[in-house]
Amino acid sequence: MLKKIPNPIDRHVGSRVRMRRMLAGVSQEKLGEALGLTFQQVQKYEKGANRISASRLQQIAKMLDVPVSFFFEGAPSGDMPSGGFSDAASTTYISDFLATSEGVQLTKAFVRIKSGQVRRRVIDLVEAIAEEHAEKP
Repeated sequence: MLKKIPNPIDRHVGSRVRMRRMLAGVSQEKLGEALGLTFQQVQKYEKGANRISASRLQQIAKMLDVPVSFFFEGAPSGDMPSGGFSDAASTTYISDFLATSEGVQLTKAFVRIKSGQVRRRVIDLVEAIAEEHAEKP
């Protein structure tokens, strides 16, 4: 049996729901309860496995205190030339990172650092670690 591949827009919207939910500190269970759903259904929405209806997306937007358009920011477009350079394509990795718990934790901690000099040193440290680990197989 073939596994159904989620639509890229559904995956994008789902990942934006996940990112915003995590930034708001809301669990899948809490969001599901507020929507009258199970946390498994919320998981399916966030993975793009199940499409979110317009009315449900409006409920989610209200609960997470963002406009509905938030979920479509940076969404892939069917009319984009493939292989070209675009803002949406170049920022996909950022959205993917922010949709992880580590991305949310790191972002929340980083923005609490008030000193620009300290933030720069943190960036330098992370870049040095990434460079060191990228070179090793």
